[in-house]
Formats: sequence, C-alpha cells, structure tokens
Amino acid sequence: MLWIAIFQNLLILVASILSHYARASTEEAVETYDIYYNYNELTKRLQSLAQKYPHIANLSTVGQSVEGRQLWVMRITRDPDRKSLGKPKFKYVGNMHGDETVSRQVLVYLVEYLLTKYGEEERITELVNSTDIYIMPSMNPDGFEKSTEGDCSGDHGGRNNAKNKDLNRSFPDQFDKATVDPANIPEVMAVMRWIQEKKFVLSGNLHGGTVVASYPFDDSASHDQEGHYSPSADDGLFRHLALVYSQNHPVMKTGKPHCPDMPEETFKDGITNGAAWYDVPGGMQDYNYIHGNCLEITMELSCCKYPFASELQREWDLNKESLLAYIEQVHIGVRGYVKDAVSGAVPSNVSIVVAGVRHNLTTGEYGDYYRLLLPGTYNITAVVSEGKAKELNFTLTPVVSEAAGSSTTVATTSVQSISHPDSSTTSSSGSTQTPVVTSVSPTSHQLANQPQEFRHHNYADMELFLRKYSSEFPSITHLYSIGQSVEKRELYVMVISDNPVTHEHGEPEFKYVANMHGNEVVGRELMLNLIEYLCRNYGTDPEVTELVNNTRIHIMPSMNPDGYEVAEEGDTNGYKGRNNTNNFDLNRNFPDQFANITEPRQPETKAAMKWLKSIPFVLSANLHGGSLVVNYPFDDDKDGNSYYSKSPDDEVFQQVSRAYSQENPLMHQGHPCEDLYPNDYFKDGITNGAQWYSVPGGMQDWNYINTNCFEVTIELSCVKYPLAKDLPKYWDQNRRSLLQFIHQVHTGVKGTVSDMWDGRRIPNATISVEKINHKITTAQTGDYWRLLVPGTYAITASAHGYKPVTIYATVSKDRVEVVDFRLTSVRSEGNRHSSSGPRPTQNPSEKEFQSLIKELSVGQGLDELVKNTATESNFRYRPSKEMSAFLRGLTLNFPHITYLHSLGQSVEYRTIWALEISNKPGESEPSKPNIRFVAGIHGNAPVGTELLLEFAAFLCINYGKNPAITKLINETRIFIVPSVNPDGREQAVEKQCKSTQGLTNAHGKDLDTDFFGNASQRLVDPQPETRAMMNFIQSHRFTLSVALDGGALVATYPYDKPVQTVDNEGTLKYLATVYASNHPKMHLGNTECSNNGQSKSYDCNIPDGVMRAAERQSHLGSMKDFNMDFGHCPEITVYTGCCLFPPAEQLATLWTENKKSLLSMLVEIHKGVRGIVRDKSGKPIVGAIVILNGGVRLFTVEGGYFHALLAPGTHNIEAVAEGYQRQRQKVLIHNAKSCMNILFLPTAATMTALVVTACIIWCVCAAKSNRQKDGFHRLRQHRDDYDDEVRLTSMGSKKSLLAHEFQDESESDEETLYANKI
Repeated sequence: MLWIAIFQNLLILVASILSHYARASTEEAVETYDIYYNYNELTKRLQSLAQKYPHIANLSTVGQSVEGRQLWVMRITRDPDRKSLGKPKFKYVGNMHGDETVSRQVLVYLVEYLLTKYGEEERITELVNSTDIYIMPSMNPDGFEKSTEGDCSGDHGGRNNAKNKDLNRSFPDQFDKATVDPANIPEVMAVMRWIQEKKFVLSGNLHGGTVVASYPFDDSASHDQEGHYSPSADDGLFRHLALVYSQNHPVMKTGKPHCPDMPEETFKDGITNGAAWYDVPGGMQDYNYIHGNCLEITMELSCCKYPFASELQREWDLNKESLLAYIEQVHIGVRGYVKDAVSGAVPSNVSIVVAGVRHNLTTGEYGDYYRLLLPGTYNITAVVSEGKAKELNFTLTPVVSEAAGSSTTVATTSVQSISHPDSSTTSSSGSTQTPVVTSVSPTSHQLANQPQEFRHHNYADMELFLRKYSSEFPSITHLYSIGQSVEKRELYVMVISDNPVTHEHGEPEFKYVANMHGNEVVGRELMLNLIEYLCRNYGTDPEVTELVNNTRIHIMPSMNPDGYEVAEEGDTNGYKGRNNTNNFDLNRNFPDQFANITEPRQPETKAAMKWLKSIPFVLSANLHGGSLVVNYPFDDDKDGNSYYSKSPDDEVFQQVSRAYSQENPLMHQGHPCEDLYPNDYFKDGITNGAQWYSVPGGMQDWNYINTNCFEVTIELSCVKYPLAKDLPKYWDQNRRSLLQFIHQVHTGVKGTVSDMWDGRRIPNATISVEKINHKITTAQTGDYWRLLVPGTYAITASAHGYKPVTIYATVSKDRVEVVDFRLTSVRSEGNRHSSSGPRPTQNPSEKEFQSLIKELSVGQGLDELVKNTATESNFRYRPSKEMSAFLRGLTLNFPHITYLHSLGQSVEYRTIWALEISNKPGESEPSKPNIRFVAGIHGNAPVGTELLLEFAAFLCINYGKNPAITKLINETRIFIVPSVNPDGREQAVEKQCKSTQGLTNAHGKDLDTDFFGNASQRLVDPQPETRAMMNFIQSHRFTLSVALDGGALVATYPYDKPVQTVDNEGTLKYLATVYASNHPKMHLGNTECSNNGQSKSYDCNIPDGVMRAAERQSHLGSMKDFNMDFGHCPEITVYTGCCLFPPAEQLATLWTENKKSLLSMLVEIHKGVRGIVRDKSGKPIVGAIVILNGGVRLFTVEGGYFHALLAPGTHNIEAVAEGYQRQRQKVLIHNAKSCMNILFLPTAATMTALVVTACIIWCVCAAKSNRQKDGFHRLRQHRDDYDDEVRLTSMGSKKSLLAHEFQDESESDEETLYANKI
C-alpha cells in the first residue's frame, strides 16, 4: 500500500540523516590554527586523538583543578599502555598561568604533529619510538576559562588559579621556606606527585609575556629582585639546553623580542638565568631540578600573553622546530642500569654521582638512570646507602645530529676506563655491595654488567658453572648434552632464550661452538663469560634483552673436553691436547665435498653432526685460537691448494665475518700476531679459509653444505692457552664482536611456507635464490631464514606436490625482511576441475592435534590435564591499576605468545584491556578459531575478573611446559577481557553478596542493557565501555564467547531478550552444558542460592545447571544478544557463585571449581564444522553466507574460512553467495571420530559452481547432495528491482540476507533470495 511505502521511505531517509550526523560527530576536526579550545573542546580534541592513535597515544589525567577540571596529559610513545624500559621520560607543561595561552594551543598542535607524522617522517618516528613523551597542554584550566582573548598584559585576570594562587610561586623552594595551603593549590600538588612518580629526565615549562628561554635557578638566597645570577650545579648544561631552544626559534635567537611594554629589553642569545632576570621563589623549574631528577627550563613564547587567535599559526611556525629539537636533547649524556652483580636484584634509589658536579640523580624502578651531560671526561659513581661505591670513567664527545635541516650538538659516550670489572665491588664488613651496570646510547660501547671472575675452568668446574646458571636462570636457560666424548665426558650445550626448551616458530637458531681443539682455550672461557653476561643482563640491558627474546642461542663451551684436560696453560703454539683422546683432529674429521676423509668418524664428530641435523641453525661460529682472524668457507678446494675457494654465498660470509672483526680493533687491523707470524696479513681481519691454508674435513664447510647453517671459524688469540691473568683482555676485545655476530642472524629474509588452501605449514620446502647456487629448506613448522647481503632478489619456494612460487624481495642492511609463501597443491588444483575427488588428507601435526582433542574430550583427559598443570597462586582482588600492571607483566614475561590490546577507556578513563594469547599474537590467522573470555560487565561481581587473570597466567606459565596447553595455544587465538566495567569495580565492596554498589558504570548505566546494534533501538549514544566492546566484537571473527558473572550458580545461553523461538537452540544449550558439566557443583542444578533479588524462584532446581538467559531475567540490550545478532557468535554467560563479591579467601576454591570448565571451552572451540568456501577456480569467497539448519547465518572471512560450533546430531549446512549456485550438505556430528569432506557441485548453465570445503571435527560425515530446484535463478535484468525488494522486505515478512530477526517461516529461503519478479 502507498502509505506503507511512504512510511518505509521516511524511515530510510531518517536513518540516512542520523547516519550522516553520527559520522559527522565522530570525524576528527581538521586543525585550522586560528581558534582557542576551551576546556570542553580541549578535552574532546585530546580524546579524539587518543582514540585515533591508540598504538602511540594514551590520554590520562594527573589530577583536578580547584573547580574540578581534569589536568589532561597525553603520553606519546610506542606502546603507550606499557612501561617504557630503556626510554627516557620527557615532558612539556603549558598554560601554568591561565592567561598565558599560546603554550596551550602550541602543545595541542605538537601532540597532533607527533601523532600524524609518526610512520611518515623518519625523525618523528625515531623520536616517538625512543622517547617516553608526556604533554600537559594546560596546568591551569580554571584560569584559562576566566581569561580574555586579546589581553596582552594580563590586566583582565586568569593568571592565577580559582583560589587566586600563582601556581609558579607555590612549589617548595630551596631558599624560601614559606608554604601554601595544599587545599588551595590542587594543581601544584597533582603535578608534584606526577614528577615524583615518573622521574622525568628533561622538561619544558611554557609561558608567555616575552620571548626568551630561562634556566635555573629562578631565585637566590638573597632574593634580589633582579641582576643576581644564581647558577645551579649544572649551569653549563642548562645554558646549552636553553640555547638549543632559542637558536631554533627565529625571534628568540636574536635576543631582541621587542615587546611593546619593554621595547629595550634584550637577552644575549635569547637565554637568561632566571634569578638574573628577576627573582621567582616557589617556581616549578627549580623544584624539578632539586626534587625530581629532572632538568627543566622555562620558555616564554610570545610578547602578548593572550594574543588573538589569528596569531596562532605564526606562533606554531616559530616554535615547532624548537619544540622538537629540545625533546631530542633528552638523549644526550649517559644512561644505564644499576643492579646487584650477585643476585641480579635492582636496588632502589641508588645515587648517581658525577665528580665535580654537586647534583646527584637517583635510579628508577628498574635500576635505570639517565644523566644529561655535556661533552667531556667524567668520573661517575653509583652509591647505595652504606655501600661501597663503584667508579666509572667516561669521555663524552660531541656528535652532530642533522634534523629537519638544523644542526644540534649532542653527546654520546666512548669507552670505559676502569681496569678490572670487579675491582670495586668487594664491600667492607657490614656494608652492602654496589655493583653497577651502565649502558649508554645503542651505538655506545659502554660496558654493562660484566663477568666477575676470569679463570680457566676444567671440566668439573665448567660443569658446575653451567649447572649453576641453568638453575639460577631457569626461565631463559636450558642445559643439555648432545653426546659424550671418547672418555664419556658430556658435550654440554647451554641454550639462552626466552623460550629455551623448544624451537619457536619464526625465531632463528644460533650457535657458538668452542674448544674443538682442546688446547685452544680462549673460546671456551669466552663462552662461559658470554653465558654469564647474557643471563645477568637480561631484563635490564636493552640489547641483551632483545637478543635473548628474539633468538634461540646455543652455546657449546667445549667440543673436545678430553683434549682440554691434558692441555697445559701457557702453551703458545703447541699441539698437546689439540686432538681428542683417540688422537684425531676433530676439525679434519667431517665428511668433505672435495676430499675423501678416511679416518674413522669420532664420537664427538658424530654427536655434532646429529645435533646440527636436528635443529634448524641459521648462523654459527666455530671458535679457535692461534691467530686473530675470521675464516670463512670454503676451507679447501678440489685440488687441495691454497687459493681462494669461493662459496656461492661468498658475499654473505664476508659480511658476517666483517661484522665480527670490525668490533675487534686488533683483529680488524689485519696484522694480528706480528711476533709469531710477522708475514701474516688479513685485510679487514677476515680471510677465505682455503686462501689461508687448506683444511679438508672441516666443520664449517660441512655445516654450509649439509645443513641450512652458515658457519665461520674465528681465531681469537695468538696464544693458544694464555695465562689466566690475561683472560680479561680477551673478553674486552671480543665482547662487542660476540654480540654483533649474533645480531647477524637477524639479517636477510625470513618467513613461512604454507599451503594456500588450508594454511598448514609445509616442512622441508626448498628456498632458492636466483643466481645463488645454494638452497635451504624450511623447518618442521614451515619457517625459514635465508641470510643475504643488501639487494633485490628473486626468491622461490618449492615443495613436493606443490607449484613453485617466486617473490621479489629487497633486502636492507641490519634488519630482516619477512617474505611468506603460500603454495598451491598440484593435485588439489587438478581436482578442483572435476566433479568429484579424493577426500583431503591431514598432515601429521593436524592428526596429532585432533587426537589431543579427542583425548581431552573423553574419559579422564581433562582431569589429567588439570592435575598435571597445578600452579602456585596468591589470590586477591586487584583494583584496576594493579590489574593493568598484572596484564603488562604477562606481556613482558611472555612476549612471544601475548599481546595486550587497548579496546578503549571507561567513563573515568580506565583502560579496557583485551589480552591475546596465541603463538602469533597480533597476527590475523583466519584458519584458527577465536575464543573470547570476558568478565566484569557488572563491577560488583569481580570473581570472574580474578578467575580470568589467573586463567591467563595459567596458560602462559604452562606454555612450552605442558604439551596439551602448548598445542591448544598454538591452534587457538584466545582473547581475555578481564574487566568491561573497571569504574564499577572500583566502587564495589568486598564481602557484599547482594549489594548493587558498582553494578553500573560511572554514569549509572547497567552496561548489559546498553548493547543495541540497530540505530532505531538506540535513543542515546552507547556508553564508552559498551562502544569499546561492540567495536571489539564486530572487528574480530569470534567463534565462541564465554562471559563470567556472579550472583548465581548457573550457565545461561541466548537470548536475554524475550523471544518465542531460538535458532540453533540445541547447540547453544549444549555449549552451556559443556561448561556446567565440568563444574563440580553447577551441573547438579541445585544452587542453594537464596533469591538475590530476581523476580523468579528458579534458583534451587535448574536441570543440568543450564537455562535460557531470558528465563532467568529477561532484558534488552545485553552483550550476549549483541554477540548473537551482530557478532554472529554464540555467547554463554556463566554465573560462578551465589555471592556477588565473596571474600578473597574463597577465590582459590572458585578457581579450582572453574578451571576444568574454562579449559573445556578451549577444547570445545575445536569441534563442530569448519571449512572454506571457494569458487570453481579455487579462489576463496569472502563474505559468503553459511546457513546453519535454515536459521543462523555466518559469514566467511579472509581466506573463505568459516567455523560453526554444533551440538552432536544431524545438521543442515548451506552456503550462499551472490552470483553462485547454492550448496547444501547434511552432516552427522558425534564424538566418535573425525573426518574431512569435500563436496563438488556441477556447474550450472549460466552460473559458477560453489565449492565448500568442510573440515568436520568430531563427526561422521554423511554427505548428501540435494538437488537444486529447477528454475532457481536470479534475473540479472531486474537487478534494481531485486535490490529494492531486499531493502524493503527486511522490514516486512520476507527473510533478509542480513538479519534473521525478520524471518517469517511462511516462505522458504529460496523464494526470498531468488525472487523472480516480472
């Protein structure tokens, strides 16, 4: 009817208008540089930027003004939600005087500039990545609101805060002991707390009224009004910092601001000592310096305090370069860490003393310190209370840094001059040891925590050393033996990595092998030194931490322990102990490509060969003695002569060899042992092996020819067995070289070779590079690493049964290029053109995983898993801040399987976190199921939050230790959202079983009534917590969601809203039953809960402990219903106990009760039916609709994947895509066995066939192809009419492609989808 059509069109028009305004309200305003932001506008602007750039920006408040306005701070750095170990903290503070307004706007512009230019401009990207930047645009928002635009002299008020206090006269002062009532200066008190907490390194305080940079001190003991120069202990440094700002400011650097009220006032070079200008007691810059570790200067930006907005563009242009150049100064001087050399503990507040500078700093939370210094030579001492100091001497030299066209002088450090690393660590009686570790810029050669003992270790001593470090650092070490020597001594290898026991997909394997010749001992001792160095500096030294986290480092201190035992100290160039007990040279005992090695293979050689074949090593060095040079393949040639024998990767070998020699000055000069071998010369300290002398049967060539590993031989000392007293010098000469050589494993290309269609990784695939006749193969998990010098290459991956794929890649210096290959099976390509074909086969790893799922699903499988994975826990309720710290701790301790996502912020700006646990966190893997665990939607029921935090820790701790947990994590993407409503949680009270305090968010809204996907159902904007979760739900392809709540003991399934029928109810109920049946109490159905205010008396008799949610308490707008309707994901809600907020003592029991159930969900997620929708050519179809039992609809994602959980029984599955024939399958699912099924449809006359590849987990597949009804087709000439019908009938009685809530059972799917309009 006409009026219905009109009404429908009006609705469409209204929806369009609302959508337009919604978009307009969320679009970020374009900066015009010609308006001032009042408080509300400033707040929205900062919030908008923080939301747009969450990966580098985080907005928080440090406190409130007198009138309750927030003191906003924008933190800008990479990963802004994490603690920034190794990054100096910098801050700018603006608008301290409310009527001095240029700084307020300029700092907003700076925030925007840093965020928008990140990733585009190298300078900005480096600055943000390496610095922890905090920007407070307004410290006095109340004063700003009272100020008047155009007031240049401050006559109209607004300078002071709402209590009429000058904030820059209200800080504690060293010369003036007058105090201000803290109640009158909340802004100052908040900033003081902030300064003390953060330990900033450098700061700028931006003002207005003239144009000059002012530096401490701001006042003097005599408080002369002007003309009294009051220098600080760092006066020269402060002058330098002030000059950096002024000299990059076109007006300031002239020293003649020409301000109308004081036209004759000048400042030499645009800078001034504060007190010499005029006396300012109680100023913020002096407080920073004296009490806060922080050097701060004050910048006056404009003659007019509150110029008209039309001047803002000019002010930004004048100050932009100065603002950036000043931030860069935070990286001058020295930096490092302090920790106990024995225990590795980090002492707190250690004083960093610079001789001759009467101003000390203290170390931060992780023992880190940053000391800004000008170029020069310094003695730096670290002192712990009552301890003996350790002195370090530095020489700082100026370097020129080119940035944005300007030259800025900064400083880096050179070499430490202490004679012995442990010379000053012995404490007197009753004192505390104070060993110090210092490291400076990444390019510095400054020493970190050094080995404490240098001596020769015999076999028993070496064994104890290795066992000690393996025991002391179990999280990063793994000690194993590859075999035994002739005399049955173990051939020990120490692995150092963040996951030392097993190979991590994508992480390269590196090795050092030493003491192959028993009398060449320097390498043996260096390897023990290196083990100590890596272990003791992990977690504090950034370089060491990065190497250990990203490399699996294998160190074999002695390949010939028998020979070592007979060698003699002091042997310069002898042979005693060189060979093994059977008197064979192990470095002439390997199979050779040119020579026939007739000597019997020795046990040490056999063990090494087996070892090298079992681990996918990428790079290696064999450490010898007798010269100073890096020797690279080939070691011999077919003629046995001494001339250059080039390998196919000659350039790569030269590159990695120079990487070592360049860090050893004595080696690099090329004349290593002039007293012993005066004629030897090696250019750059490297040589081709055969060119030096021929070595048939060598280990390095065997590595290169028979494995993926590139190995060189490094001669470390002219003397083969030097005296023990000389060992420290060898460590000093080689420490940087040893580290730099490990870095080389992260060059070239790396990636994964996988199957195009099912995503499984292909082991033993071949990687070849055009014009380089040397191939490597992929490891068992399909990963590979291929070392290459910089250049552009054609790289080909091939495997048996697959079509080769070639990709062009450009390799750059000092970093690895990721090149992944997806190969197409030759057999499957042929099968896709036939109407039928063989069932897909499963690779061994997939079969093994399915066997695991079966084991965990039947009998006592889960019970055994629970029993075998007990962890010690200290349960307590964690407030929001502690919860955040706990989650960050997981990402720091388990970085390779965790990633912390910030979903958004609550009303009170607490972050809503989602922790991802996966073997490839942060990467999209459409073939894996995604499961979400969520809790805390009601803040007064925090048990679920604590259970999920413990669950996260449980999974991480057991990864790599328990095979079942490891496999589950490897095959699943797990997301844990512990608290949706952190504000409510802060309000809730422990031991309150029925209280509603904290149930809602800070706006008083029950978040579980706020999830509406249709605009027509929403009268107001969603709460920020709701919006964060809605975005999260819709942006990820979740297969299952499990929500934890409290106040009952029951598992509920959709829907919460009152509906008569529920599609797929059998499956939804089944999922809830799985959880309840694994709970010792819930499945009994007798909760024994007293009525907690609900309207129905269902509590005491719930069959199987499961019920439809609406039967418990029906309501609209629930997260569960939103998941179903808009996330296309089933969600069950589990109520973990009768008491909403039980005592913390009960948490351990609740964890025990729910642990098995939570694990059962990880198992259940791998059941049901999953597959790929493809067209006839094999191309995956994204966005195809998969219909379950004629009702529930899923959509295929990247790669054409879909995954549907189904209860045991018979199910109908259909696949529909525009322009394709419909495909149907009937499957019978039960827990008997698994199978896979491919169903091929014949091509229709005018249509392309649709192929659905279904991997049915836990099913017996009874595939029955139903004939399609004749005449089912869409008339393409009526395309416009069809589109109209879909849009309009979605509001009427016909079924919609997009929203099954409008279905009417009177018509079939076919009648709607293929309506034939005449």
